[in-house]
Amino acid sequence: MTQRDATLVDLMRHGQPVGGRRYRGQIDDPLSDTGWEQMRAAVSGLRCWDAIVTSPLRRCSEFAHELGARLALPAHEDPRLREIGFGAWEGRTAEELVRADPDLLHRFRRDPAGNRPPGAESLADFHARVQAAWQDLTVRHACRRVLVVAHAGVIRMVISIVLGMPREHAFRIDVQNAGITRIRIEESGSGALPVLVFHGGRP
Repeated sequence: MTQRDATLVDLMRHGQPVGGRRYRGQIDDPLSDTGWEQMRAAVSGLRCWDAIVTSPLRRCSEFAHELGARLALPAHEDPRLREIGFGAWEGRTAEELVRADPDLLHRFRRDPAGNRPPGAESLADFHARVQAAWQDLTVRHACRRVLVVAHAGVIRMVISIVLGMPREHAFRIDVQNAGITRIRIEESGSGALPVLVFHGGRP
C-alpha cells in the first residue's frame, strides 16, 4: 500500500485564545493575535490536504475557514468536534481551581470520570460523540488527506481511540497549541488499521 492509498488525518489544535490558558470548554472565545500567529506558522507553506474539517467554535473555525479560502478548500464544520464541556470549571484558570483544593486537578487527571466538574459533560458522552465523528470522517474521506482543526480534549480522545487506550487515560496526553498529530489509516472497513505517525509535530 502506498501512502496515497491510505487515509491521512492531521489533527491540529487551535492556537492560544483571547484570555490565555484556562479551562475554556465550550466558551466561544476567538483566537488571540498570538494564537493566529501560532496556527499560521504551523501550516506555513503547506498545501498537503484534500479536505478541512473543523470544530464550529471560533478558535478553530475562523482559522479553518481562512486556510480553506487560501487553499480553495471548503472547511466543513462538525459540531461533534467541540471541546468537552467543563461545566463549573469553564472560564477558570488552573490557579483559581487549585487555590481552595490543591489536589483537585491531579484527581481529575487520574480519574476524570470519577472527578467530573459540577455540570460538566460526562466522559462517556464526550467519547461517544468524538468516536462517531471520527468514524464518519474516516469513511467520508477514505484514501484522502484531511486536516481536522479541533481542541486538546478531542485530539486526546481520538488518540485514545486509535491506540485502544482507556478513555479515562486521555487527559494524560499533552497537546500543545497549534500542534499537529498525524493518524494514518491503512485498509478500510472492518480491516482498517489506524496508526499514530507522530504527535505534536509538523507534516
